[in-house]
Amino acid sequence: MALPEEHQALLETSDEVQQETAYEPTEKVHIVVGVGEEVDDYTTPPFSWRKLWLFTGPGFLMSIAFLDPGNLEGDLQAGAIAGYSLLWLLLWATVMGLLVQLLSARLGVATGRHLAELCREEYPTWAGMLLWVMAEVALIGSDIQEVIGSAIAIKILSNGVLPLWAGVVITASDCFIFLFLENYGVRKLEALFAFLIATMAVSFAWMFGETKPDGSELALGVIVPKLSSRTIQQAVGVVGCIIMPHNVFLHSALVQSREVDHRKIGRVQEALNYFSIESAVALTISFMINLFVTTVFAKAFYGTDIANSIGLGNAGQYLQEKYGGGLLPILYIWAIGLLAAGQSSTITGTYAGQFIMGGFLNLRMKKWIRALITRSFAIIPTLIVALIFDTSEDALDVLNEWLNVLQSIQIPFALIPLLCLVSKEDLMGVFKIGPILKTVSWLVAALVIVINGYLLVDFFSSEVKGLALTSTIAVATTGYVVFIVYLVSRGFTFSMSGLYKARE
Repeated sequence: MALPEEHQALLETSDEVQQETAYEPTEKVHIVVGVGEEVDDYTTPPFSWRKLWLFTGPGFLMSIAFLDPGNLEGDLQAGAIAGYSLLWLLLWATVMGLLVQLLSARLGVATGRHLAELCREEYPTWAGMLLWVMAEVALIGSDIQEVIGSAIAIKILSNGVLPLWAGVVITASDCFIFLFLENYGVRKLEALFAFLIATMAVSFAWMFGETKPDGSELALGVIVPKLSSRTIQQAVGVVGCIIMPHNVFLHSALVQSREVDHRKIGRVQEALNYFSIESAVALTISFMINLFVTTVFAKAFYGTDIANSIGLGNAGQYLQEKYGGGLLPILYIWAIGLLAAGQSSTITGTYAGQFIMGGFLNLRMKKWIRALITRSFAIIPTLIVALIFDTSEDALDVLNEWLNVLQSIQIPFALIPLLCLVSKEDLMGVFKIGPILKTVSWLVAALVIVINGYLLVDFFSSEVKGLALTSTIAVATTGYVVFIVYLVSRGFTFSMSGLYKARE
């Protein structure tokens, strides 16, 4: 049967599709074709639970970015300061995050390339290099938070014997040990992440059971939207923590760990269907874990004098003072969950760094070398931070605010290229997003960018003083806005070129 022209255009690039840097063919998970599934090239095979299991994995690795120490700190502060009132926002922010991640997966599956590679190919060299720098800066900022969070957990579990800098060194070393599992197959690494997510779920569910949050207030918080001037800062933080720039790049690469026959449209659609299901399940679990943390701190500290002073460094101690021991002191339950979050997120951060560096720079080197380079970018500044701020929890909280701002600045440079590329017909073929999904996606992106823009304006207006520094920020902001306008206009060019080709 002859394929339609739009399908054929995608298949003509199938040889190029296999030449990607994310995974070697021998590293990919083989998807067994069931009996009776021999269908034509563009018919999607029927649903199979066995296949869903084989496709399950990338979404759970992706979901770690929704559970990293930065998110946990945003959760606990939202709960302590705003009570249960922002749970609805946590839900819808997770839904928006799911939409972005599904688009990232769509790009990776349909093209056989990940976002960093495509940015290198689709944008001029200067723009591609600037996007790479922005992605690396966002990754470093995220990694500092993740490693510091893990180091705080190690310090708690060692009863203060191991200082913060020692926890940083241990976390950096553990990362390489865990990544070594990849040599024994992608599924082994995915199993490790499943264990770490389960550890978080058990730890924070245990805390939930110990503190016994109010069920009716929880339900109302999820269903009824509430927002006040007093909680606007926490609301911005909840949304800002959900979209992580490096995670957008990561998911488009992770989905390539599965063997998909790009010569058959039906097989590509099948992969998209399974990845959509497993991503939705993974983010549902991440939402529940974030909900546990938010409600625990809402029950424990909302309306108290110390609500505004709680951060990762002292959260466990405050919980211990309020709820004390039990079968296992709540301080250590918190530390175990925080350690699982920190360790898992540092591994995915290193993983994302490999793909980002390899894709933008077109590097063909051994993965452990790329991992070493990637870790060095973040570990060296993190060690400096740990040595300077080891005994100052207030200073760590201030640093965390600056790191959140740093990552917020980078969000447009992951979202805008993603939306432009998944809308490009000569790249995506039949899998380009339609007008309704395109409109919704751009509205979500605009909302996230505006919310983070508010965070930036609010932060800099209170932190930046002096004419020289203000002038520098103004010049940098102008360049920042100009580059965003360029990226958006480039996307418009992509759309118009596709329209002209369609008319021809």
